[in-house]
Amino acid sequence: MLLFSGVPVVVASEMWGWLDGRLPISELSPAAFLHQPGFGAIHWEMFNRLTRVLDVVIGAVMLALALPILLLAAVTVLVFDGRPVFFLQARAGQFGRSFRLFKLRTMRRDAEANGPVFAAEDDPRATRLGRILRRLRVDELPQLFNVLKGDMSLVGPRPERPEFVAELAATIPYYTFRLAVPPGLTGWAQVNVRYARTHEEQQRKLEYDLYFIRERSVGIYLVTLLRTLSAALVGAGH
Repeated sequence: MLLFSGVPVVVASEMWGWLDGRLPISELSPAAFLHQPGFGAIHWEMFNRLTRVLDVVIGAVMLALALPILLLAAVTVLVFDGRPVFFLQARAGQFGRSFRLFKLRTMRRDAEANGPVFAAEDDPRATRLGRILRRLRVDELPQLFNVLKGDMSLVGPRPERPEFVAELAATIPYYTFRLAVPPGLTGWAQVNVRYARTHEEQQRKLEYDLYFIRERSVGIYLVTLLRTLSAALVGAGH
């Protein structure tokens, strides 16, 4: 077994996970994944069924409560920024299967005239209204339809565009592990590192995603939802 400063890799990763809620890639090896009991439960049928029930029930309630806000936001985008109000974008889902993600448009129409670029917290491509919608997370509300369709879960690694997945998988070890579970409307990585543009930031987000996958439980599922709600309320206060 590989060692890190005299400590087995598995033990080192356990310590990091407990201390920081992430699994540092530099301390991991394929053997460490094999010895982590949590990864063996990824396809635990009973847990997956429970998660799906929670997704449908909570997602339906959230959509019913958010529908007036979503409709108001859509009308506001139409009035101030014009068409299209919504846009569909290909994303990589569980096991790499592609699906169409629903979002409110928050960027200029020519935002990707020079090709795909990772989003940033103060993205200059965002419209004035779009910055507000993104701060409040309102632009993500249409993804509740993706959750109800079964493309996504409420909580999981955020779905990336296929071209970004290919690029990051070529440079970051274990990146494709995040495709082992359904992508999420929000995620453990998102409540810890919201935006990531650099290679280092993407790797750090992956470390939180790997921790979530290993510890996948109703507890971390609910904590992530509550932290997301809290972040949205804080954004509304600003």
